[in-house]
Amino acid sequence: MIDIQLTLKQLSYFRTLADTGHYRKAAERIGISQPSLSLQIANLESVLCLNLVERGRAGAMLTPEGREILEQTRSILSDVMALQETHNRMKSELSGSFRLGSSPTLGPYLLPRVFLHLHQNHPDLRLIVRDGPPSELLQELLSGMHDVILTQLPVKSADVFVQRLLREPLHLAVALSHPLAKKEYVEDEDLKGENVLVLSRRFTLHSQIENLTKEVGANLLYDYEGTSLDAIRQMTAMNIGISFLPSLYVASEVPKFGGDVALVPYRPGRLNRSIGLVWRASSGHHRAFSFISDAIRSVAKTDYSGLVSVEK
Repeated sequence: MIDIQLTLKQLSYFRTLADTGHYRKAAERIGISQPSLSLQIANLESVLCLNLVERGRAGAMLTPEGREILEQTRSILSDVMALQETHNRMKSELSGSFRLGSSPTLGPYLLPRVFLHLHQNHPDLRLIVRDGPPSELLQELLSGMHDVILTQLPVKSADVFVQRLLREPLHLAVALSHPLAKKEYVEDEDLKGENVLVLSRRFTLHSQIENLTKEVGANLLYDYEGTSLDAIRQMTAMNIGISFLPSLYVASEVPKFGGDVALVPYRPGRLNRSIGLVWRASSGHHRAFSFISDAIRSVAKTDYSGLVSVEK
């Protein structure tokens, strides 16, 4: 016994036959022979165990069952067409919903303009953002809580793909009353013995500043680890210690005149943190995340020129 399956081709041929009302006209419109069309309609009737078409000299007329099946056929083929259009759009454009994890030392100062750019150019894209320290973002990415994360590098995992995006300078900040505030340029030896404030170990910035303090002979204040860049800046303003603040944060929160801390040139062009977009290597959305990476680079070039440098 031959097992005949219901196919979209049969439904499409049936709809064309109903539209034309004639086997010959339907076959010509489809581009097949009339016997082939008759076979496909017969197969459809066999699968459904229904008589759909009355054959006569006047052409092909639908039976009551045929008229009811035609309504469902039109609905099915319409849904399939919509699915194909969605698939084509998702292949050619950036669309859909993605969960983005972001470091609080970066996201609030970079992402708003990135979102505006993406909304203008890819209105069908929706990003759901959640902030968290880099140490937690990676584990949440690997567990599936996030689809992609924006974070400071390096990220140590063999299970992720890393797209380097930006290099962001770090600025030396001191209290207005601190002796270093009067210097035109700070050398490494000027930092020897200085107390340095830093974020907690959950932030990649912690280890970077810790290594720097060891290099120049400064003291890392473990008793005063901050939970945010605002907290670090405020403690710096109270002369508890000096600190290193990222460029995008400085541009947003530290005014050039009348601020509560002084920014003193130190290692210009040589003290930076690297920023990247990270997603699971097993993800099927490499193309979409590459689109987002390009958007971040574009915004960095146009809106944050002079604050960050773009990595290729």
